[in-house]
Amino acid sequence: MASAKKQPAATRHVALLRGVNVNGITIKSAELKALFVELGFGGVRTVLASGNVLFDSDESAASLRTRIEQALRKRFGYDAWIVLLTRKSMADIAAAYPFERIDDERHPYIVFGSDKAMLDEIMEKTGEVDPDTERLERGKGVLYWQCPRGESLETPVAKLLGKARYKTSTTTRNLRTVEKLLAD
Repeated sequence: MASAKKQPAATRHVALLRGVNVNGITIKSAELKALFVELGFGGVRTVLASGNVLFDSDESAASLRTRIEQALRKRFGYDAWIVLLTRKSMADIAAAYPFERIDDERHPYIVFGSDKAMLDEIMEKTGEVDPDTERLERGKGVLYWQCPRGESLETPVAKLLGKARYKTSTTTRNLRTVEKLLAD
């Protein structure tokens, strides 16, 4: 009797959508989840209303990213860009956060990037940041950033990250959001 060939286990992925539920691009979590289910992914779960989707797939990352971006563009009619990671790589990134995790005066952020050169360019353009105002450090596929509460749109790093040049390759998440994604 021939034994059935065991299928490889699907990998848990995290899709971080850029620019969702800001600047007039509104996507409801239920609609986003439905799209990922229609794409054939398993274990689909959205977290918060800022474009965070967990799902299972055994496809290659390059194939997934292209397919998801195209489906988002078609369904929701906007210029969709995502950063795609495995859940494990996201956990490693969060564990490596180099600054204080709990600081009453500063927000902890991770800037995720799909283009190493863009992250390097951001680091180069920011030069030396004033550690009394904000902190920025390069990590593996990310930038770790910490800025004063209430100033996450006003600091020199924030203004640089907001430039259109980086919209196709970066997206920022608060460390607490990342930890919620990892609690899945």
